[in-house]
Amino acid sequence: MEAVKFENVRFAYKDGGEESDVFSSETAFALSGVNFSVEEGEFVAVLGHNGSGKSTLARLTNGLLTPSEGKITVMGLNACEEENLFEIRKQVGIVFQNPDNQMVASIVEDDIAFGPENIGIPREEIGERIAFALNAVGMSEFRFSTPSRLSGGQKQRIAIAGVLALKPRIMILDESTAMLDPKGRKEVMDVVVKLNREEKITVILITHFPEEAMLANRAIVMSRGSIVMQGTPQEVLFRAEELEKYSLTLPKSVKICRELTKNGLPVEDGLTADAAAENILRAIQKMDTETVENVKTTWAGTRLMEDCERNTVKQDEEQGRIYCENLTHVYNPSSPFATYALNGVDLEIRSGDFFGIIGHTGSGKSTFVQHLNALLKVPCAEKKYKEKKLKKGELPNKKPVLRVNGYDLTDKTTDFKELRSKVGMVFQYPEYQLFAETVFEDVAFGLKNFGNAFSEEETRFAVKEALKTVGLDYDSIARKSPFELSGGQKRRVAIAGVIVTKPEILVLDEPAAGLDPLGKEEIMRLLHNIHKDWCKTVVVVSHDMDEIAENCTRAAVFSEGKILAVDTPRKLFEQSQRLFNVGLDVPLTAKIVERLKEQGVAIECDYTTADFVEKTLCYAKTIGAGTRSTKKGGAKNA
Repeated sequence: MEAVKFENVRFAYKDGGEESDVFSSETAFALSGVNFSVEEGEFVAVLGHNGSGKSTLARLTNGLLTPSEGKITVMGLNACEEENLFEIRKQVGIVFQNPDNQMVASIVEDDIAFGPENIGIPREEIGERIAFALNAVGMSEFRFSTPSRLSGGQKQRIAIAGVLALKPRIMILDESTAMLDPKGRKEVMDVVVKLNREEKITVILITHFPEEAMLANRAIVMSRGSIVMQGTPQEVLFRAEELEKYSLTLPKSVKICRELTKNGLPVEDGLTADAAAENILRAIQKMDTETVENVKTTWAGTRLMEDCERNTVKQDEEQGRIYCENLTHVYNPSSPFATYALNGVDLEIRSGDFFGIIGHTGSGKSTFVQHLNALLKVPCAEKKYKEKKLKKGELPNKKPVLRVNGYDLTDKTTDFKELRSKVGMVFQYPEYQLFAETVFEDVAFGLKNFGNAFSEEETRFAVKEALKTVGLDYDSIARKSPFELSGGQKRRVAIAGVIVTKPEILVLDEPAAGLDPLGKEEIMRLLHNIHKDWCKTVVVVSHDMDEIAENCTRAAVFSEGKILAVDTPRKLFEQSQRLFNVGLDVPLTAKIVERLKEQGVAIECDYTTADFVEKTLCYAKTIGAGTRSTKKGGAKNA
């Protein structure tokens, strides 16, 4: 039986909407004649660039939207008929990209109970479902917490739990793991796979992660409102030219294999770290004289890290420097919900760093960066703060130290408004920063808010330059409402609104989360250009270990509100087990290096793609040259 069937479905947003092409100044809010079906019990992955129509497809499936033309059938019911919608929504659970769109209660267990209560589940069973759902997403300890006090990633888990508690026959996940740490992402996907295989729940997974798409039985690719490719995940993810045509990119493991092949070491494509390592090992073992002569060791790939290194300045310079000691922050102090988000953090971010911050969901990352421009203030910086009188024999607590760009953030007399003009902040969800009627007014707000006396012409020029910097055309977008834009465009406008004041420190909390692979590359390239041209220090919070390895000069690992380690990405990712223990992962290149090392092939690199490819080619050339006398020289003979 077909669980979902689309027949020549067309849809257009009347007043603009959420779907548009991140790379186009022309907004196209539509599905264009989509024919699509999912069998009951099937697991389908949906891929596509931002604005391709994926989320519209999901909303049409459970009746949140009604098609302009065509027919949609869900579990045998016509989704275009209003009397069927309640039954369809009982059968179709959807987890959105932004968890705040699904939060309805002030206590976690009430939020999860909301769905089952509305479909008439008995009270005793509701309790069991709450326990099952929270345990499935690893959030049992937060059952009685307040959702508004949870981190973005924790909220995402609660949103997923709310759908799991319904035990729907069809589950749609719309980029629902985008804000989770690697461990949380794996736990959620394990639950989804288990529900699909054991409970025969039909799954439609909208994702940008190749490793998640590989779990599916079938993958489809959408572009500009149409389905343009479909097949097994392997078939789809290996088709480089077609993926690039539709603004997508190859999985990183496949890119590495093809770069090695392009430079003379013929390596078969591998979709996982294990497969890529095995194929690289096999290629090295098969090397002969002709192969050795063809191997190139001069790398012509992109090296964004070089730009970081050239921008590094003296370590003792205050401009661009962040320094803290004993930084502590408690949410809901003096209440049953008191939570230590930061507990004695000591950290120095040097001027010139492109600095990464990683950590499990709820580790304190977002709380820390919100201190950097005093969105959250240390207690002694509050206007009403009065130092507590010590009792006889009582020792004073160690006072925190927090200096950012030369400003003392523990001093209530500090000019925090001036500080914020020097320290720009881009949040997890860009739509939270957009508020004005037009993109121009939104971007220009910073100039006006910080009291700079800009003329109308100077303001227009500054806004135009900021939009140009983030890759948006001023003439075509300045007068549009920011709420008409796609997620990727909103991200860029939010960044433009921050960089328009030319801050000396730029802080970004998950800047690339939820973007398609090409969009992520564009955002990171943009940040490197800003860093190279005028921004002293860039701080990026991320759950993507490859993003940290490829872009950062140094990084800090947060865990349980404390700093676990601070070092270069290379040295941090060499401590793989330590990272695994706190719910993190290592880059794909580090996994390949580890697999090769187990087979006697030692590749010493900094875990960037460019350096891994170059060092692997050098290794192959050296090993091959040393074993030319053998028919199939191998690493094992070296």
